Amino acid sequence: MKHHLSRHFCGTTTIGEKGQVVIPAEIRKLMRIKTGEKLLVFVMGPNMVTLAKTSQLEKMAKHLSAKLEGLRSIMNENS
Repeated sequence: MKHHLSRHFCGTTTIGEKGQVVIPAEIRKLMRIKTGEKLLVFVMGPNMVTLAKTSQLEKMAKHLSAKLEGLRSIMNENS
């Protein structure tokens, strides 16, 4: 069974005494989040926090860096 991971409501969680948040097991499984994996934390306005896998952001950054190099090359050719 394949799940679509677009934006949708996935459940609730509770902040623990130490400020920790538990990501529900179903979501960890769907997103393949492993114990000890690093996540980036973003504040998205006054009432929203977003978590992102660092591994995926590193891949995206490398992809964007390659695209930027291609654009620089094109711009230098046209100067």
